[in-house]
Amino acid sequence: MLYIRGWELSNEVQKTNGYWYKKGLRDGIPIAMGYFAVAFTLGITAKNIGMTPIQAAVSSMLLHASAGQYAAMTVIATGTGYLEMIMTTLIVNLRYLLMSCALSQKAGSEMKAGHRMIVSYYITDEIFGIASAVEGKLNPFYNYGAASVAGPGWTIGTFLGALLGTALPERLGLAFGVALYGMFIAIIIPPAKKNKIICGIIVVSMLSSSLFSILPGVKEISEGFKIIILTIVIAGIAAWKFPVQEEEGKEGDREK
Repeated sequence: MLYIRGWELSNEVQKTNGYWYKKGLRDGIPIAMGYFAVAFTLGITAKNIGMTPIQAAVSSMLLHASAGQYAAMTVIATGTGYLEMIMTTLIVNLRYLLMSCALSQKAGSEMKAGHRMIVSYYITDEIFGIASAVEGKLNPFYNYGAASVAGPGWTIGTFLGALLGTALPERLGLAFGVALYGMFIAIIIPPAKKNKIICGIIVVSMLSSSLFSILPGVKEISEGFKIIILTIVIAGIAAWKFPVQEEEGKEGDREK
């Protein structure tokens, strides 16, 4: 018998869709709690650029990416066009293409096209992480369970941030808004400490962004296209000069 926080499951039952949904639901609860806190500050940002709580909540319901969503709000705040917003969001979220490919391999041929499309709709960094860690083939109901609790956490947090942000004192609202930048810093610091190349790329990105805001001829470029240009150029050069090397002898050790 297998015990999972109050659920008593036999070895046969644990292979069912219900088992995987409950497991995903359980693993998604900590993600939902983190999402709520971050989304609250995102809601305040949405409120500051003139979005209503409903508009902010719908944006979180349809766009499951904190960095991409914040980039879109940055473009909206500057009053630029739809094309820039689409291109900026697409480039910022390109990493999800790689995540989808990785999960596609883990899903195997047993997962039907319909399930693949639904799973792909809600691939976030955190859900990708827990789905990748699942032993064996990926059951789509595991992702459904995680998304069913993590998704509302992100949406409700955004809604309440936009709603309650109007009731908070201006200084307190601005202080909460800084938390979103704290999340981005928390994302980049750990890999930067482990890898000098990543640290250098981050520093170059920050300096380049600062130069773009003051240099004549480029400071007039809209925020959306600045993000697009810097992302493509810096990421492209980094991939060319510092490609990720596969571990040598790994396959040979497995064969032995």
